[in-house]
Amino acid sequence: MPPVTQAPQSTGAALELLVHGVGGATPQGMLDDPRIARVTGDATAAIYRRTGDIDAEQHPERYRDRPIEEAYCWSNLTSGNGSRALWLLLLPFMVVNLAHWMRPTAKGRTRAVRVYGVLVRLVALSLTVLLTAAACEVALDLVAWQCAGVPDCSNRRSWLGFLSTAQGGWWSQPGRRLALAALVPTALVGLLWFLSNRTGSAYESQRPLTGAEPDDDVPDEDGPDDVPADPPIGRSGDLSVGGTDATSAPVVRPALGRPGFWYGRRLVARLRAAHTAAGFLTVAASVAGAAARHDRAVSGPVPDLLGRLIEATLVLGTLVVLWVVCRRGRSERRIDNRLDRAVISCLPGAALALLVLAVVYAAWSRPGWVSAGSLPGDVTFRVLTVGQGALVVALTVVALGLYRRTSEPRTVMYGLGGPAVAMLACALGGVMSGGVAQRVADWLDGSGTPGMGRASVIDGPPVLLSWQASVIPVLLVLLLVPAAVMGVRTWLAARALEPEVDQEYGQKWPDAARTRQIARTRATAALTDSAPWLLGLVSGATLLLGAGAVGAWLSGEVPGLALDGAGPFIESVAEAAQSTGSWMVGFGFILFVTWGRRAYRDASARRTIGILWDVGTFWPRAAHPFAPPCYAERAVPDLASRMSGWTGRTRGRLVISGHSQGSVLAASAVWQLPAEARKRVALLTYGSPIERLYGRWFPAYFGPGPLHGLHRSVRCWRNLWRATDPIGGRVRLDGGAEPEVDRGPLRDPLVYGRTPEHPLPEPVLGHSDYQADPVFAEERAALLARLGPFLPRQADGGSGEAQGSSGRSSG
Repeated sequence: MPPVTQAPQSTGAALELLVHGVGGATPQGMLDDPRIARVTGDATAAIYRRTGDIDAEQHPERYRDRPIEEAYCWSNLTSGNGSRALWLLLLPFMVVNLAHWMRPTAKGRTRAVRVYGVLVRLVALSLTVLLTAAACEVALDLVAWQCAGVPDCSNRRSWLGFLSTAQGGWWSQPGRRLALAALVPTALVGLLWFLSNRTGSAYESQRPLTGAEPDDDVPDEDGPDDVPADPPIGRSGDLSVGGTDATSAPVVRPALGRPGFWYGRRLVARLRAAHTAAGFLTVAASVAGAAARHDRAVSGPVPDLLGRLIEATLVLGTLVVLWVVCRRGRSERRIDNRLDRAVISCLPGAALALLVLAVVYAAWSRPGWVSAGSLPGDVTFRVLTVGQGALVVALTVVALGLYRRTSEPRTVMYGLGGPAVAMLACALGGVMSGGVAQRVADWLDGSGTPGMGRASVIDGPPVLLSWQASVIPVLLVLLLVPAAVMGVRTWLAARALEPEVDQEYGQKWPDAARTRQIARTRATAALTDSAPWLLGLVSGATLLLGAGAVGAWLSGEVPGLALDGAGPFIESVAEAAQSTGSWMVGFGFILFVTWGRRAYRDASARRTIGILWDVGTFWPRAAHPFAPPCYAERAVPDLASRMSGWTGRTRGRLVISGHSQGSVLAASAVWQLPAEARKRVALLTYGSPIERLYGRWFPAYFGPGPLHGLHRSVRCWRNLWRATDPIGGRVRLDGGAEPEVDRGPLRDPLVYGRTPEHPLPEPVLGHSDYQADPVFAEERAALLARLGPFLPRQADGGSGEAQGSSGRSSG
């Protein structure tokens, strides 16, 4: 850090606001004191101090040599009891929501940005329909239609006796069996609505920092960030609307600084209503479709006109749902307190009423109606699969157009990260649907294999779902190749790093094992940067395999039969893939829930897998309302309110100190601060993924433009990083006339071997314990020293010392 010129001493107190990262933390651990007291907040998220620091503002003489320390603990926003692990079963919804935020940077492409958002929302809607259709396939087709309609199957399941055709009871008619089984997918859709509504009242409905006025010079748009050019930021730190100061070029204010960015109540309510209605309409179509086809085929007591009217109403309801999803995106320019009452109240209710009508229509007595074969609903999965593929291809075209207009070298996959993640979400939804359907069919059929015609008593799920389930083992085998390549590359990189490690520590007689440990840790940490091309391979292979599955459905046969005659080896591979795919999905469900429960209860497990989950739930629910809730919609306003309130009340200096995911929350909160509060705030980040992960995967929000804007708007910013850290990295804003931000790589371990000062071996810290490094206290003190009374910046061309006197030299 450059030398500091003497600045006038601040008369206010100094506060360090600590924000922890993934894995959660306790306030006792953050403050290194068992005696703590809650300053503000509740049991979900709160700010704590040491008991002795509660009245610190009244005794500033005690804190001349150190800042007051506060800890913001937000771990309960993403942790809790083990039942929260069930959110992992909605992983496709979370993944497709990420695709919304991964669009490339757009300048002057408002229409393309809107099209991108609409396409992602349509992909998300298709996933809701797919989940509901899969539940209908299991409950209506496999259980109520096929198994209950075949005595050999229903006699094996005592709980199906009252539905069996052999019993000849009231429920034995196919329409009534379907009406009763419709309770299962209907309850699933209702549960998703309930969870989304409950979490929405706790997250999206929490108003952010009050007092933020909208920028009237910025046109109000419907899309999530349809305004590509917000008001510029001057070097003085003020957010000026429509102009710049004389000392700097205009800097675009990031979308995360808009007043309504962390308040998505209106959009989530609209999407919740639309997706709930889509789920109910899917169940109604499954129930009424079979009865309507029967009525058109034979003349019976129920006129076929009634079925046609119900189907026409279903089509009309589908068009309304599509209109609601496509009509409006996020409105972030102002805090939008409006709600579309007609949509959120009438649409789900109307869809539910139509479902009740369909159930009554299907349950009407139809003597002589017999269920044979499988429920004629294979077309639903074909349309969904082909439609999802077409939407992802269209999304790819739009993303490429946006990237070519504003290309940034650090953006992953040339701007195709969003389409690749959307493809991954579709693949997860298809594989889970196909695997569950195939597993249930295998269970109901006993010793037989559905679709194979060998001792099978039921036909099993649609052929397309069997092919999708069979893709799982093939994809896992294909992943062995890139995994082996990455392993070899990591081993070679570790070998190449060993001489550098010995030279860095200056050892005359290096310890080979110690050197190898450090080099291996650094090489392994670099694997994070290989994630984009691995995701690209997975998404590309999934797209090709999915296209193959769609094409194979034309054969009308499951994989084990379709490849008969292709040779003994290929036949055995096909049969093995078909039989093991469903088992792998079942095993995956158990593994997901087990890992999730452990991650919520075990801090060490959360550090391992928590980063991906916390990244996924950091973003608001802009595409899918049934995704896990966004904790940042509570955490960011909490932090911004605390910083703004404390600096306004005390006129003191404040350093917000964020580790790992906490650094992203800290930066987002600083963006939300009023200009007057931002003048008194410094930012200290360490182990931060803000550029290494967020900047590359979410360039429109954390790319070079937004990060440069943050750098210029905050008084000073310092980022600490290690080469052994697999998550944190550089911010990459060094160079030019701007002050340096990064400091690193920090030495890790601090000491190579045993010394008189360190007689025991020092650990390789990697992503943890940055505060144990003496550099941390040094940089924090330097930032506080630069937070003196605000002085106006001199004109461009001034010396570095002049910049230092204005409190900007530290970055």
